[in-house]
Amino acid sequence: MSLRLVLVAAAALVDADHRVLIAKRPEGKTMAGLWEFPGGKVEAGERPEQALLRELSEELGVETETACLAPLTFASHAYDAFHLLMPLYVIRRWQGTPQPREGQELAWVKPNRLRDYPMPDADGPLIAPLIDLL
Repeated sequence: MSLRLVLVAAAALVDADHRVLIAKRPEGKTMAGLWEFPGGKVEAGERPEQALLRELSEELGVETETACLAPLTFASHAYDAFHLLMPLYVIRRWQGTPQPREGQELAWVKPNRLRDYPMPDADGPLIAPLIDLL
């Protein structure tokens, strides 16, 4: 059985205190209540970097540029209904203050505390490279 491949781009926004921004999925969405790195699905004809810039603007009201996206690692995870491929980009420069525009909760978290927040299975393996980097 082959699973549909879903490409999602995710961001680790890192502030001056080396904390990472995570967002709690709101009620009514799949995996509600779990914490994740901001980002979203790559639409047809979009590059992952374009999708991430769009999603950060829509979800958080922050703007950045492709040159500010530093690829760090990726997740490849088979869920029951689809296979997720998710590159994670580190972003240290952006304009605007992140705001929860889609009903999500936001938290700035030290990398070594990220495991204290329940996350979707695909997000867990992204934590170790962030700890190593920061």
